[in-house]
Amino acid sequence: MKGVKGRFLKKLKRFPTITTLKQSLILQVPDSISISKLSKDHKDEEIESGFLDGDKEKLTPPMKSRDPVSAKDNSELMISSEVQIDHSIQGRDGLTESRACDLEERVMDNASTHKAKEEIEEHPSLLDFEEKCPPGGSDSVIFYTTSLRGIRKTFEDCSAIRFLLESFRVMFQERDVSMHMEFREELWRMMGGRVVPPRLFIKGRHIGGADEVVGLHEQGKLKKLLEGIPLSPTNNSPCKGCGGMRFLLCLNCNGSCKVIADGDGDGDDLLHIRCPECNENGLIKCPICC
Repeated sequence: MKGVKGRFLKKLKRFPTITTLKQSLILQVPDSISISKLSKDHKDEEIESGFLDGDKEKLTPPMKSRDPVSAKDNSELMISSEVQIDHSIQGRDGLTESRACDLEERVMDNASTHKAKEEIEEHPSLLDFEEKCPPGGSDSVIFYTTSLRGIRKTFEDCSAIRFLLESFRVMFQERDVSMHMEFREELWRMMGGRVVPPRLFIKGRHIGGADEVVGLHEQGKLKKLLEGIPLSPTNNSPCKGCGGMRFLLCLNCNGSCKVIADGDGDGDDLLHIRCPECNENGLIKCPICC
């Protein structure tokens, strides 16, 4: 029994006492906590546990200062600081407003300049296009087209440009290369080779084919190019003479392109010559609309 008791006492001695526990806790406190605060907490714990000598009733809490003069001075100091802060804020606000006005003016100037540049870019002049003036087209719109439907894309391109010109209600001359060989030769001579219609000319400037004209219209530039062109009459009805075809059957040869020459021949000896009034298709230009 003596041996068991000795071993038990040895184990009890190994356990740390209360004071050593408190010292270890103090040593493990982080640096952010001040020493005065730790000492105060330690004293409070000792008062609660009864280790502090003396009567607890004698301990009195510290009296707070209730000096009216110092409180008044503190209030006046706070009011003056608030007034100074308000003045500084007002000064900063006034400066910010002036800077905001200057910045807004600069932004407006830059926007107007950018808008003017965009207008110049979006609305080009006719001088930007190649100068190729068809006969009688220095102050008008000349549109070379074809009425043949053998090649569908060509016919649709011609119809697209015609529709755009009619939608703007401007006067234009349509020259059908399939109806009159002179128009075809005229176009090839201007372009320096064999080109396929449609081709649009505005005031002696070559605008281009269907892709170029439709692209300009989609960008809003075609209307600017057509400024100054006379408008077509309000009653956009087809011509009463040709029905809008701009050609009529030759009345001299009835479309045969042949006439009888003046002479003494009778019967089979009659001499047929080429009709001088019609074209290769036996057609003449409409005297009403052309």
